[in-house]
Amino acid sequence: MKPFIRIAIALLIAATAIAPGPCDVPEMTRDGLPLREAIAEARPGVTVYVAPGTYEGGLYLTELQGTPDAPIVIAGADPEDPPVIEGGGNAMHLVNARHVELRDLVLRGASSNGLNIDDGGDYATPAHNITLRRLRVEDIGPEGNRDGIKLSGVNDFRVIDCTIERWGDAGQGIDMVGCHRGMIEGCTFRYEPGLPTTAGVQAKGGSSEIIVRNNRFEYAGGRAVNIGGSTGLQFFRPEPQGYEARDITVEGNVFIGSMAPVAFVGCDGATFRFNTVYLPERWALRILQETREPGFVASRRGVFEDNIVVFRSDAWAAGGVNIGPETAPETFSFARNVWYCVDDPRLGPNLPTEEQDGIVGVDPLLIDPEGGDFSLRPGSPAEGRGHTALAGDDEDNA
Repeated sequence: MKPFIRIAIALLIAATAIAPGPCDVPEMTRDGLPLREAIAEARPGVTVYVAPGTYEGGLYLTELQGTPDAPIVIAGADPEDPPVIEGGGNAMHLVNARHVELRDLVLRGASSNGLNIDDGGDYATPAHNITLRRLRVEDIGPEGNRDGIKLSGVNDFRVIDCTIERWGDAGQGIDMVGCHRGMIEGCTFRYEPGLPTTAGVQAKGGSSEIIVRNNRFEYAGGRAVNIGGSTGLQFFRPEPQGYEARDITVEGNVFIGSMAPVAFVGCDGATFRFNTVYLPERWALRILQETREPGFVASRRGVFEDNIVVFRSDAWAAGGVNIGPETAPETFSFARNVWYCVDDPRLGPNLPTEEQDGIVGVDPLLIDPEGGDFSLRPGSPAEGRGHTALAGDDEDNA
């Protein structure tokens, strides 16, 4: 049977004072409608349900715009058997999308990016209010600067419970250029050891107010999270402000492997807290400067606190901290981290500023790290630190 699209239309009741919402009417079924056409026809309040099956990638969709009360949703009809959109330069490319949700889809085998969402080159009108939920993006590229999810000029977005595996070997799982007010939460980023030129998550090009929370990074490149980077001035959104990234928070995550779990690169204020880092391949953190144009601040004001870092002496360079030239390491602060070298507990970090209340050389008693359980055993001396200690999603953490 051919794949089909079911379109559930949320009828709006304009004559009443209540908020618009769906009426109790049967779904309309349209068999054989091409996926590209069904999505392009979607109007505010419409959900396009995509049946299980494999669909040709290269979907290019412009001006897909819902409203705050009536978003456009593109969803797999069966979350247990999500449809696969395969191939193309970009499996899906959304231009000038607003109030759109994608969920329960697989994007696979694109040659450039799995999912590309951008502002169409008009920096004054960013894409916004985008939700990506339970997507699986895999086998992109595989060579070169190819991204699982590419976001350029996207504001007020959420990436929730997605899995991104095997993007380009010089690209990123999620690459953000000039993006603002976003959340990446509950996702898994998975690659393989020994890929120094790729990253799991990158926020650059003037990105700000991004939270990376409660994710799992398994060998997610040389920099599992790259806070900042190197961006041509013409690509900053809305325009260069003197930093690659600002006000980025990375919290409650588990990092396995990678050359370094985090790099602060030309950033002006970022926080790395309540994370569990297990066997990094070289450093616990990097402080670097790649954009050196006039007016740009030296990488500064980083916060590294309440983390658990478990490492080995033979994979621990420069005391676990890599500091590049033209940075401001003296502005970084460190507090209440647990540092444990499994083969030489005497070994600790070489930090650029004095740490407050740090713990060195005490086993944090992870339950079963080799089996993938990084929570703490009862009575752990690391209680109150690491990914299990992050407070819930309240106003202070939102």
